[in-house]
Amino acid sequence: MGKFVIQPHVRLQEWVAEEHGHFTAEGLDYEFMRTGFAGASRTTSAVQPADSVPVEVRSGAFEDMQQGRTCDVSAACHWAVNAAATEGAGRMWGNAYSVSPAGIFVSADSPHTRPEDLAGVPVATSYHSGSHYSAIQGLEPFLERDAIKVSFSGLPYDRVRLLMRGEVAAANVFGAQYYMLEQLGYRKLVDTTFVMGFLVPGTADLEDTRKYFRALEKAQRDIDLEPERYKKYWLREMPEDLAEVVDVRRFGPGERIVFEPYTREMFDVTQRWMRSWDLLDVDVTADNGFEQAVLA
Repeated sequence: MGKFVIQPHVRLQEWVAEEHGHFTAEGLDYEFMRTGFAGASRTTSAVQPADSVPVEVRSGAFEDMQQGRTCDVSAACHWAVNAAATEGAGRMWGNAYSVSPAGIFVSADSPHTRPEDLAGVPVATSYHSGSHYSAIQGLEPFLERDAIKVSFSGLPYDRVRLLMRGEVAAANVFGAQYYMLEQLGYRKLVDTTFVMGFLVPGTADLEDTRKYFRALEKAQRDIDLEPERYKKYWLREMPEDLAEVVDVRRFGPGERIVFEPYTREMFDVTQRWMRSWDLLDVDVTADNGFEQAVLA
């Protein structure tokens, strides 16, 4: 049997588990897939001119999982993982999920000062990803449906660069990008904190998967106790040009893993909400419902 391949998710837990040897202590033979989806860039770089950027990028976390990830465990927003698991792209881990701080930010001098000011204003997000779904969910209490607009502007660090360059009016970001914009003086108009899920392919060894989550549970306790000790790991998945303009010691702890079940009710509520916005084109039947999609 080969090594258990872990795709990081721009958070601290995996790196803390490695530092303390939690994976090894659990008997897990593992390796990291260093080119993680969430920490990459697609439409920008430190030197890429703006006129070379695609207008919209209509491929995101859901499509990435749908095409098949070359790892044994990965993460994305629970909406996308829920949908991908329903379509048979793997199974959703049913014994843990995480919650990530997120928000819609504008520049300090933006004329938009309230959530209601974003009526008709495209909010930069990733397609079929947490920033897409959480932007809609976060704006629902403030705007009519037809006034909520999003634009698909690449991956998380792409949106940071675009907002910093003044090329988008607002951007929805989470985790490291949230702390980055907050530190640089951008103004949060809407909190969009949301749930992440874990995707496990059918080829993953179940006992190795349990070892992985036991190690993460130990790492979460480490972070809860001494968060300042581990903030250096924000730099592991941060582009150099952006790392140069922030002090990660001032960041928060980011995504927090909750070792509780992702329940049938959570699954069903998520499916209903996605259908209400025409975001899920999957027929849920006895063959692909909760029991088949979620690895409880």
